[in-house]
Amino acid sequence: MADFEFDDPKGFSSFTMGVRCRKPASPAAVLYRQLEGKENAILDFETEKEVFLTLGAHDIATDCLYYGRTCRIETFYQGHTLNVEDLFEPENLRQIANQLHHFHQLRPANLPSQGFFDLMQKKWSPISQRILEKETKSFPANEREMCVELREIYSPETIEKVRRCLPAGELTFCHNDTYHGNIMKLDSGEIKLLDFEFSCLNHKTYDFANLFAETVMQHKQPDYPFFKIAEPEFGDDELGMLINFYLDNDRFESREIRQREFQRLLHQTKRMLIMSDYKYAMAALPLAVEPIQKIRFIPYAYQRFKKFLAACDRLDT
Repeated sequence: MADFEFDDPKGFSSFTMGVRCRKPASPAAVLYRQLEGKENAILDFETEKEVFLTLGAHDIATDCLYYGRTCRIETFYQGHTLNVEDLFEPENLRQIANQLHHFHQLRPANLPSQGFFDLMQKKWSPISQRILEKETKSFPANEREMCVELREIYSPETIEKVRRCLPAGELTFCHNDTYHGNIMKLDSGEIKLLDFEFSCLNHKTYDFANLFAETVMQHKQPDYPFFKIAEPEFGDDELGMLINFYLDNDRFESREIRQREFQRLLHQTKRMLIMSDYKYAMAALPLAVEPIQKIRFIPYAYQRFKKFLAACDRLDT
């Protein structure tokens, strides 16, 4: 053990940890990702493995050194994950757009025909129901009150709201978790996507919208729960820049056709912003009992879900 250094564990939905060798070795560092006991998995083990290996073969995911049922070991990227400010740099957005365009052209074998949000409801609603109705004793009193309101998250009425938010059109192979913490800028300046556990079919505009999803998270607040979901600091300019960089990868017969496609994607992306709040609310609930991070996940889910409901109400008026 003395020959290695272990980074602090990280992860929102799964446990990851960097391991570095103090002695000369190749590779000098690896990323360990725990897979065992991952209750919130969207795909079955074999399909998730196929997805990761396909992405690695197309130079999107890092090289895989080992893939077993309990863990995965990957080569370690030298660089830093993006912060909120990095999303406002045009060159970073250009590279992210190019990576997403490359990603969206792929179609790994054996993907489920259902879209991400259908799979998410199928997989996560029973977990959420169990936690919110049977496992609330360990939460403080105010959080138990939030749990009562959060039970609406798996109701038929909420599922119908979700369906109304989704655009029409063909489903594409998508990342589905493209917030800034899942993107790394290597020391070389190259941008790489990370964390593909949620990758399956979806509307590609969700990948555009979700990129900015956690820019609304403000930590170090003075009062409980010591964070808040604030109003976004991004708008049409940032979303439009990303979409235009994305469209640079395609050919159009005229400027007018490209502009129509731009407007269509921008409109869908702005609607899909709502879906990030819903997803993160659902994703937080399985973590409330055994959190990886030091954050109160019930208040997090509560704030996200309330933001989703308020946005749905504005759509209906």
